[in-house]
Amino acid sequence: MKVIAGLGNPGSKYEETRHNVGFKVIDQLSESLSIPLNKQKFNGLYGIGEVNGHKICLLKPLTYMNRSGDSIIPLMKYYKVDREDLLVIYDDLDTVPGKLRLREKGSAGGHNGMKSIIQHLGTQDFKRVRIGIGRPEPGEAVPDYVLKTFRPDQRDAITEALDRSAKACESWIQKPFSQVMNRYNG
Repeated sequence: MKVIAGLGNPGSKYEETRHNVGFKVIDQLSESLSIPLNKQKFNGLYGIGEVNGHKICLLKPLTYMNRSGDSIIPLMKYYKVDREDLLVIYDDLDTVPGKLRLREKGSAGGHNGMKSIIQHLGTQDFKRVRIGIGRPEPGEAVPDYVLKTFRPDQRDAITEALDRSAKACESWIQKPFSQVMNRYNG
């Protein structure tokens, strides 16, 4: 089974914020792959389905961003999922709004959700899709910035990035991640 986890914060208060792009991609995948998010366990909301003979789990951790590993790792242990079959989608401050960066491994880069997952897994070697949200203006605190909605001039780029992220995830179901990276990076 492959697990695709989108990071975010639960609740309507956070729904449209920059920090919730991972949740948005999972919602799109749930619809496009016809995998309803109808199970609540492992501190998360998830659904399991089959796509072209491949078993897929879509997960939205409900632990709040800083404790994402508290949801992802127990689910992986329960279903006996190897880290090679984990793909995490999250927001990236160091990338231009709307740009994607797909990687097979790497540091948390200051992202608390990724720090939690790395700590729980004990390794940085797992696949990820980073969706650029850009940096705050000088003087604006990062926590305030990531918990705000996108500016009107950023919305088209973000909508396109969410679509491309979902397509990259769908592609990974069938193809090696290196091929997916070559097609969707940038």
